[in-house]
Amino acid sequence: MQTQSVDLAHLLAPWLDLSHSPYGTRKVGELHLDSRQIKVNDTFVAIQGHQVDGRTFIAKAIELGATTVLSQASEQHPHGEVQEQGEAIVIHLDNLHLSLSQLAGRKYSHSDTQLIGITGTNGKTTISQLIAQWLTLVEKRAAVMGTTGNGFLESLQPTANTTGSAIEIQRTLADLQQQGAQYTALEVSSHGLIQGRVAALQFEVGVFTNLSRDHLDYHGTMDEYAAAKKLLFTEHACKAAVINVDDAVGLQWWRSIENDVVPVSLGQYQDPQGVYATQVRYATSGIGIDFAGVAGCGTLNVPLIGEFNASNVLLAFATLIKLGIPKQALLATSEQLKPVLGRMELFTQPSKAKIVVDYAHTPDALEKALSALRVHCEGQLWVVVGCGGDRDTGKRPIMAASAEKLADRVIFSDDNPRSESPQAIIADMVQGLKHADKVIIEHDRFAAARHAVEQASEHDIILLAGKGHEDYQVFAQGSVHYSDRETAARLLGATL
Repeated sequence: MQTQSVDLAHLLAPWLDLSHSPYGTRKVGELHLDSRQIKVNDTFVAIQGHQVDGRTFIAKAIELGATTVLSQASEQHPHGEVQEQGEAIVIHLDNLHLSLSQLAGRKYSHSDTQLIGITGTNGKTTISQLIAQWLTLVEKRAAVMGTTGNGFLESLQPTANTTGSAIEIQRTLADLQQQGAQYTALEVSSHGLIQGRVAALQFEVGVFTNLSRDHLDYHGTMDEYAAAKKLLFTEHACKAAVINVDDAVGLQWWRSIENDVVPVSLGQYQDPQGVYATQVRYATSGIGIDFAGVAGCGTLNVPLIGEFNASNVLLAFATLIKLGIPKQALLATSEQLKPVLGRMELFTQPSKAKIVVDYAHTPDALEKALSALRVHCEGQLWVVVGCGGDRDTGKRPIMAASAEKLADRVIFSDDNPRSESPQAIIADMVQGLKHADKVIIEHDRFAAARHAVEQASEHDIILLAGKGHEDYQVFAQGSVHYSDRETAARLLGATL
């Protein structure tokens, strides 16, 4: 990408006055937190991170060609100190780790793109992609940033995290604007909010989906997890909030946050300033939603399945209304929306069981996915499910209990064991069962799915839960290629 030319005096103006310094006119190269990404004339940003102290790599960055280093200040090197190291300079700045979002925003400009931030436990990817799809259908240029990648839907670039680093986010947004993005929908994780990765972004609308158990290995308690999510609406520049008030946490926030709030409900709460369903119809071909509220009345027909997708659609619709997109244009295009890859994605072939691939990897998401499929299932409901290693162990028996309660046939298999023993993970899951003898254990995920297909009737539905869009499995020895979507297509003799 071509970035705007910025000098050090402009970049550092909020923190350090270099207007009369000989270094003030020095041009700032690409910003990088990882010294391994440094190229000639780049700028290395050295902070004390959660696991690694970037300041130990300053010499390496200069060796690779960095001409400027911005380093988190310390007792040895106080704020404002400038060191010359050959042709490179090292500038020490207080609290640099807290300033990354603003710093990167001064380097990478994207002021012409309207930003939508989506936070919550489940639904972020679906809602962000529905928003981008819908905007595209009404002839707007829209991009996404999140779990399944960054960019325009037809050309997503893979990402390592739901919410990237503060520098990556600003650089990507600038790049997308250069490619014509008028809107970008960002999935905003609790980690990203706590760590200030989106601190300097200006959101036109913030969306809250729901809150259920996840990431307690990081946050410790549900209250802390909720507090992290709420930061989008209380500590960030967020002009308007679209809140799912059918969720208990969302209901609390609706009554407490000071933003311009649009409450969204499937009918339990019928607020005239919100968007709410008056009737929802579920069929194998999709969902019909009659709605009323601030946007008036109308009907949305969408080719998605499941109650939670009805909620996702209404949240996306309310967001677009808040952005000023005409209601009639949205109604006219709703039938052209498509399911998101790996999110309640349906695979079918005549005379065979249906397979649904979904990313459900939390107790709440698994429960909702199975409950949604029960409405559509004429035969038995199967589920192949596992739990990730090196993550919250407390959710394992809870997910197992949900699978046993809501499915007719249950197979436990590997998800991403990471460094943990796959046997130990499933042993944790078994603790949540009442009838462990009725559950099949097959660690090989393809073999588990194949067994379900071989045993199921054409009226059955098989849910492959937990991996969704992912095309890999992570074991202690490393990653291997594996895709539930490819498995579903292969077992049914279908094409992706």
